[in-house]
Amino acid sequence: MGSGSYTSADWKKLKESSRITESSNHSDIFKKTSMDPRFDPKYINVREARDSDDHPESTPIILGLDVTGSMGYLAAEIAKEGLNETMLKLFSTKPVTDPQIMFAALGDVVDSAPLQVTQFESDIRIAQQLMDLWLEGRGGDAPEDYQLLWYFAAKHTKLDCFEKRGKKGYIFTIGDADCHASVSDRNMQKIFSDDSRSYTLEELAEMASEKYKLFHIHITSHSRAPANLAKVLGGRLMTIGARNISVLPEVIVSTLLMDKGQSLDEVLKNWDKKLRPVIAKTLGGLRLEKGGVISF
Repeated sequence: MGSGSYTSADWKKLKESSRITESSNHSDIFKKTSMDPRFDPKYINVREARDSDDHPESTPIILGLDVTGSMGYLAAEIAKEGLNETMLKLFSTKPVTDPQIMFAALGDVVDSAPLQVTQFESDIRIAQQLMDLWLEGRGGDAPEDYQLLWYFAAKHTKLDCFEKRGKKGYIFTIGDADCHASVSDRNMQKIFSDDSRSYTLEELAEMASEKYKLFHIHITSHSRAPANLAKVLGGRLMTIGARNISVLPEVIVSTLLMDKGQSLDEVLKNWDKKLRPVIAKTLGGLRLEKGGVISF
C-alpha cells in the first residue's frame, strides 16, 4: 500500500461529501457501530509500508489514538483538521521522506475492539480509513492498552525503510491514560490469535523498538501521570493540555524534525509565534542524544 499522493483538494472534497464542519462532533464523523473486519488485527497477517515509483523512500508513521469514552474529542479533532494539517506540514518541512500514514484506534483489552489498524497510505485513503474506524467509547480515565499497537507493529508490519535502508519508522500514541503494565496470554490470544503468551510493557516496547521509534503524547485533564509509560519511554513521553490539542500536528512534525537533528529553537521557527510557547513546553521534555531522540 502507499501509492498516490495526498492533496488538500482531495481532503476538501471528502470533507464536503462527508458533511464535516467545524461544529461536527465525533458521532457526526464516525458512523460505524462495530469494528470493520478490515481493521481487526485478528484477521490481519501483515501491513506493509513499501517503496514505489511515487514514493521511492517510504517512511512509515503510525498514529495511535485513544478512542475510549473520555477521548472521542481527540479523534474528531484529528479528523476535522489535524490530519490535513499534519500532512501539509510534513510536506512543507520535509522531516522525513515519502511519509506513509497508518492510523490505529486504541482502547482497553476488555473492550470489544481494543485495537483497530488501517493500512499504510500516502493519499486521501488515510482520511477515508480513519473515518471508517469504530469509536467504541468504552473505558475512561483508567489504564488502557496502547501497547497492543506496539505488538502489532513489531509482529505484523513490513517496512522497506528498515529492510532496505536500516532506518526505523515512527509510532506516536496519543491519549489521556497510562498503559497496563502487562497483557495476559488470554487477552493476547483473543485479540491477535497468533500469540498465546503474556507480555510485559517493557517487552513490547523493546520488540517494537527494533523497527520503530516510539513516542507518546499524554493529554492532561484530570488524569494521573502515566507512570508505566514514563518508565519505558522516558524522554520520549510528552505532555500537552487537552485545550491545546489543535497543535498536535506541529508537535508531531517538530518531533520528527528534532529526531533529524534540529534544535528546539530551529524547529520553533517553522510555526506561528502564538503557538510556539505551547509547542516548546510540550517538546521541552524530549531527551536528545547527538541531535536525535534517544531510541531503545
